[in-house]
Amino acid sequence: MDVILLENVKNLGDLGDTVKVKSGYGRNYLLPQGKALPATEENRRVFEARKAELIRKSTESLGAARLRAEQCAGKTLTIRALVSEEGKLYGSVGPSDIVHAAAAAGLEIKRSEVDMPTGPIHQTGTYAVTLRFHSEVDATLNIAVEEEAKP
Repeated sequence: MDVILLENVKNLGDLGDTVKVKSGYGRNYLLPQGKALPATEENRRVFEARKAELIRKSTESLGAARLRAEQCAGKTLTIRALVSEEGKLYGSVGPSDIVHAAAAAGLEIKRSEVDMPTGPIHQTGTYAVTLRFHSEVDATLNIAVEEEAKP
């Protein structure tokens, strides 16, 4: 399936590129999210008419993402959790826990922006978590998982 990208998509292409993707990826993700249009002659004309608007929108979102990344870069969030005697958590610390801790610290982060490729955190310690604000903008946030005082 050939599509025209309406924004930069990481590992796929830039705004205005015509790329070949698997039909399921195109139908189920790119088209419903508004990230692409099917590559037809009519859609090429529609894209050319909207090109200036799409470039302006892309530049604004990139600037906003860079600003948010600067606010989060180098910060450390402390999350307290119940811990067993071996130092393992009862449960885990995942993206939603990080979002709640960030909100308490005054940072606005969405759950979908938290990238934890190794999975949730299961032990106390300090961990670096990548935040993906835009296809071109990443920031690193430090998470300190500490033992919660037992009642």
